[in-house]
Amino acid sequence: MLEQFLPSIVNFSSELADIYVADNASTDNSIAFIKEFFPVVHIVENTTNGGYAKGYNDALKSIDADIYCLINSDIEVSPNWIPPITEVFKKEKNTAIIQPKILDYKQQETFEYAGAGGGFIDLYGYPYCRGRVFNNLEKDTNQYNDTIDIFWASGACFFIRSEVYQFLNGFDEDYFAHQEEVDLCWRAQNEGYDVKYVGNSAVYHVGGATLQETNPQKTFLNFRNSLLNVIKNVPKQWFLFVVFSRLVLDGVAGIKFLVELRPIHTWAVVRAHISVYKNFYKFLQKRKRLQKKYNYNLHTSVVWQYFILRRKKFKNLR
Repeated sequence: MLEQFLPSIVNFSSELADIYVADNASTDNSIAFIKEFFPVVHIVENTTNGGYAKGYNDALKSIDADIYCLINSDIEVSPNWIPPITEVFKKEKNTAIIQPKILDYKQQETFEYAGAGGGFIDLYGYPYCRGRVFNNLEKDTNQYNDTIDIFWASGACFFIRSEVYQFLNGFDEDYFAHQEEVDLCWRAQNEGYDVKYVGNSAVYHVGGATLQETNPQKTFLNFRNSLLNVIKNVPKQWFLFVVFSRLVLDGVAGIKFLVELRPIHTWAVVRAHISVYKNFYKFLQKRKRLQKKYNYNLHTSVVWQYFILRRKKFKNLR
């Protein structure tokens, strides 16, 4: 990944930004490789692998910058990808987080699953994107070349003001990986900040380089962390209704995996709920310390609209 994707970041970013690789306690020759072939790149060596959340929290303590860009190692950036982002930061002081357009590296005319044209969330805490609703991916026909408010920015690639990142105490390390960026963006908006998507900046993401879609651990983390987001952030007038509804909907998802002859993923859903029950009190305590955003649901139920009403594209959702 470093050999394939670090060159584009160096070529199209080094005049505008300092470049760091956060090495998350790797056991291969990554550090030696970077030192030999990319001397312009700084290296932060984490002592332990705490996943995506703790990995960034640890690494960013060593980096002095006004704005951080957090970018996965399986992303190719494009020429002139940074200026459109920094222009918005300069003009809009209340904007704290920005995501560029994220396209599929393997099919570059198609949006990529993780982030696509900007992230949203429904009443029940299920995340989806412009350009990607569940597994339905749209072709990029410049329909999302705009700049808009979104609910969450993809952890695959997003920019954040460092002062806001530090004020929020970074990622919640209990998530380990997956959907911690949804929680971070939710907390930022609870504090009154804006999250934006800037479509005239584009990057290309391989996706699944750490955990592929077929990996049950990915299913476990997505279901667990999505439900933790609900427990931690949903306003009180919706709380009991949403939590109960999620138990039912996740149960249906588990049955669907069984019907598809993927019982290991059904067990992953069960494990996710067991983990949530074990951490329920802990997250209730975190909940008490947070403001709650009341207008978080753009669409009432993306599950109902996608699977029952067969609305597959963002523009068709109501």
